[in-house]
Amino acid sequence: MNSWYESLHSGKGPCCDGSDAKRVDDADWEAKDGHYRVRLDGEWVDVPNEAVVDGPNRAGRTMVWPYYLDGHPKPRCFMPGSMG
Repeated sequence: MNSWYESLHSGKGPCCDGSDAKRVDDADWEAKDGHYRVRLDGEWVDVPNEAVVDGPNRAGRTMVWPYYLDGHPKPRCFMPGSMG
């Protein structure tokens, strides 16, 4: 599935490969009013709309590709999974 991971991109650019992704447990992300939030390193952060990856999630699990800005995690790409 690595070629699939490498093909993923968001409005912020390529997500890179699956080794950069973090799996997110259902308790660590939420959807509210059409927007997502995710807990990264114990910190809740809003997922910008342009970071959401469109298309089917072949992995099934929620995934996030974080980067760090001023020591705080930010989602470069976010792919919601099927809750439940």
